[in-house]
Amino acid sequence: MKIALVHDDIVRRGGAEQVALAFHAAFPDAPIYTLSYNARATYPEFSSCNIKTSWFGRYLKDEDKVKRFFFPFGVLAMKQLHLKGYDVVLQSTTHCAKYIKTDPGTLIITYCHTPFRLAWSPDSYEKMIGSNFIKRTLYQLVTGILREIDMRAASKTKWFLTNAQVVVPRIKEAYKPSNDIFVINPPVKCRNFHVTDKPGNYYLVVSRFEPYKKVDLVIEAFNEMPDKELVIVGKGTMEKQLKKIAGSNIRFLSGLSSRQLAEVFAGCKALIFPQLEDYGITPLEANAAGRPVIAYGKGGVMDTMIPAAGDASKATAVFFPEQTVEALKSAMEVFEELTFTPAFIRAHAESFDEKNFVDRIRKFVLEKYNLEVADKVQYV
Repeated sequence: MKIALVHDDIVRRGGAEQVALAFHAAFPDAPIYTLSYNARATYPEFSSCNIKTSWFGRYLKDEDKVKRFFFPFGVLAMKQLHLKGYDVVLQSTTHCAKYIKTDPGTLIITYCHTPFRLAWSPDSYEKMIGSNFIKRTLYQLVTGILREIDMRAASKTKWFLTNAQVVVPRIKEAYKPSNDIFVINPPVKCRNFHVTDKPGNYYLVVSRFEPYKKVDLVIEAFNEMPDKELVIVGKGTMEKQLKKIAGSNIRFLSGLSSRQLAEVFAGCKALIFPQLEDYGITPLEANAAGRPVIAYGKGGVMDTMIPAAGDASKATAVFFPEQTVEALKSAMEVFEELTFTPAFIRAHAESFDEKNFVDRIRKFVLEKYNLEVADKVQYV
């Protein structure tokens, strides 16, 4: 079986990129095709992979520029990327990995993190929300074109996988696949984290600084609780704004090594996770360090966390029902009355460990390929 891997672009560090690395662990000899690759901006493990970029990636590697020129140049570049001679193509995608060309008869398996948001949920974009009539009309024209391209590309997929149950109905609505959609939750690298018997007294946020991540909500809550300490790790477009509104009980960290980040996770009282994510790997990373999570109770955390219901010894999280300062503060009050068990939390995270994910992906691909071969033999 000759297999190729495809990932949208490799220009950042995120959960989708960790999935691409896990695909590489499952099929280490397979090349990874992608729109653009920036070795300095992503995980160093990619340096050992055989990465092949489109012509677009020769000129544009910065994440902001990749986004800015994606339409139409990135779209055209991926549509011109022809993967010849492969039996199986395994794609990790939210947008353009699906656009590549393959030979007739190639088995295409798509791990869809979520349908392309710009095409299928354009009103969730800040630029669309605040645009005037002319700009909105242009956006609608572009998104209509992207939706058609995206749907046509997705129709080549034989099997869809995704990261969480919450995404399944979106894939059904957008792409109308003929086969069942399978959920294989993304991995956490438990080996990168450790449990300490002497955690600190601070709460933790680990996040990119973007509007939907709701880091500002956590800052507002801690500004009203000056006796509680908050550590925020990350960077992003809202960095200046967030630092400006933060009180003296809030510290910002960035540029941490993997070992330093593991120490920060192990030392916190709890990770605070205020955003709505389709999956969200950060809560599991906190669990891998034996630490509980205070999370907005919607989205992917419903798949990965065990909420406390009185007895917290067999739980990993406390949920709050609304993305408001009051709801978060109430959840923290509940949390501080509970006693969690770090060993149980760590064991829970290990059920999502990378090895399990790699084994399940490899098994799924081999099973579907063998079915494909058997079908072809039957009709010869």
